[in-house]
Amino acid sequence: RAMPAASTSTSTPHNRVALVTWAGSGIGLGCAAALVADGWRVVYTGRRADALAAAIAKAGDPFGDIAERTLAVPCDVGDEHAVDALFAAITQRFGRLDLLFNNAGVSLPVQTPDEIDATTWRRAVDTNLNGAFFCLAGAFKLMRAQSPMGGRIINNGSISAYAPRPGSIAYTATKHAISGLTRAASLDGRAFDIAVGQLDIGNVASDMTERMAKGVPQADGSIKPEARMDLQSVVDGFMAMARMPASANVLFMTVMATKMPFVGRG
Repeated sequence: RAMPAASTSTSTPHNRVALVTWAGSGIGLGCAAALVADGWRVVYTGRRADALAAAIAKAGDPFGDIAERTLAVPCDVGDEHAVDALFAAITQRFGRLDLLFNNAGVSLPVQTPDEIDATTWRRAVDTNLNGAFFCLAGAFKLMRAQSPMGGRIINNGSISAYAPRPGSIAYTATKHAISGLTRAASLDGRAFDIAVGQLDIGNVASDMTERMAKGVPQADGSIKPEARMDLQSVVDGFMAMARMPASANVLFMTVMATKMPFVGRG
């Protein structure tokens, strides 16, 4: 059986449950808040309990029961045992999961391959790839066993999943791997009514991307500023994917600043 049909209403709460990783800041915070406003029950996870609590407070209380409709679970997604505990908490509190936003990820300093030490490499792989897999596997286990069976998983990829920046081999390799994770899980999810898609994002305006506005290395060796877009554009794209009916899936969506140097040569 398919998961419950999604609603586009922002005025009526419902019983669908979403998990957002790295929900304490940035894209995760914005998308989690949009889900709360759309009536979802939302599980916030990330490394810091105080950041999760602040994110939930920032989401407001649109239906007057925010404490009942949200759950904060601190978790290092690169630790498989912590992820097991996360899904146990979701099962105990809500009994099901209808949406996973696999958003956790780390960016790294600009480095050539010979400058990256093993610790830095493993940090990228543990969070960006292993963490995404552990959460996806936990979601599969819960979604295929629940009734109604099924759900949706959205992986946060990156424009780096298609084209690398100079000095970004660890980040780029993990984001290419996320695309493989998305394709394989989309295929494996068919038997269990689990839809898997990927949101690839380019240059959201934030403290993290402030350097892009000032100038970052380009493929031709130059340093140039890059256009950025408002976070709301990403949230809108994410919510369009989250609201798809169970019979349809956005396999890949790219949301990018219109003038960023991604399409074409240079």
